Amino acid sequence: MQLEVLKKMENPLLKRVEVTFKAIHKAEPTPTRDALRAFLAKELNATKDIVVIDSQASTFGRYETFGYAKVYKTKEKALAVERKHILVRNKLIEPEVKEKKEAAPKPEKPAPAAKPAVAPKAEAPKPEAKPEAKPEPKAERPSAKEEKKPAAAKEERKPAEKKEEKKEEKKDEKKAEPTKKKGGK
Repeated sequence: MQLEVLKKMENPLLKRVEVTFKAIHKAEPTPTRDALRAFLAKELNATKDIVVIDSQASTFGRYETFGYAKVYKTKEKALAVERKHILVRNKLIEPEVKEKKEAAPKPEKPAPAAKPAVAPKAEAPKPEAKPEAKPEPKAERPSAKEEKKPAAAKEERKPAEKKEEKKEEKKDEKKAEPTKKKGGK
């Protein structure tokens, strides 16, 4: 693996050196954050525990990884300045494990009492409940296809009206049929 430092910038306020780098790793998988920290430490003459890799990304189909790292003067300064999740990723601190509160033991339910073998007593008559008024469901209107007019109503109409109704029924039937492509394969 080869490591190239693309940009190196001194930050005296935070007492660190900010580095943009490119790692070329032919015929190898993407290097781990730990391996990159070791290479950067060797390249920049520092110890591994003061190098913090902020981000790294490799492109699909290429053997290159670009990244951004920070090299602090001391480990204490790194721990004071950096965000916790970045320190955990770089294995400079251990992740915090949330402790589960010990729940008080749940009281056990008493076993159900055995039912006596005595015949049940006659129960007092219950007052009759008033039937609740339920709204009647709305009658659904049948669709135009399903709607058929009675034959008696058709006979009373004039012959011209009958022809118009037949034309409308044919139109409805044509719309309902699937269309066929002419000359299609």
